Amino acid sequence: MKIICVGRNYAEHIKELNNEQPEDPVIFMKPETAIPLKHEPFFYPDFSSDVHYEVEILVKINRVGKNIDQKFAHKYYDEIGIGVDFTARDLQSKLKAKGLPWELAKGFNGSAPISGFIPKSDFPDLQNLNFRLDVNGETRQQGNTSLMLFNIDYLISFVSRYFLLQQGDILFTGTPKGVGPVNVGDQLTAFIEDKPMLTFDVK
Repeated sequence: MKIICVGRNYAEHIKELNNEQPEDPVIFMKPETAIPLKHEPFFYPDFSSDVHYEVEILVKINRVGKNIDQKFAHKYYDEIGIGVDFTARDLQSKLKAKGLPWELAKGFNGSAPISGFIPKSDFPDLQNLNFRLDVNGETRQQGNTSLMLFNIDYLISFVSRYFLLQQGDILFTGTPKGVGPVNVGDQLTAFIEDKPMLTFDVK
């Protein structure tokens, strides 16, 4: 399976990191080893001193497809979830300054904790979905999918022009404003609407 991630998909997050708003989705990948083992904590990497959380709505691909028309994209996923795109921000900044790829800062072991998946039919409108991340019981990030620059179906269509989508692939759809650092000892809980979907500790 592939983990396909979308960067810069919420305007306020783009502003907080002083990035330029893209004309097309910004795509990067994480290896499947970025997903922690079940019930495993997030282990703070020794090569960074500034790891940030980025909470995101996830989509699980349910069938093989390529060059998918946007109007048919909804047929390629039945379930959604939530996850955290951990980013070694200090390392990412160094790589970006040199014009190098981000993978070392984004794809390291355990950098993509994910929830279980639930039917998208549980929600009346996937493009008006509230989600949030609490750290130690305090809400740090809040978002709504209506604020995406590129909606879920467009993202699936766009990505499928470049990568064959396969059953089980996971799409991280971008993070809203409010990203920030985590510390050893923190506990993170991610919610879709008011349903807690993912909880883990930082070790």
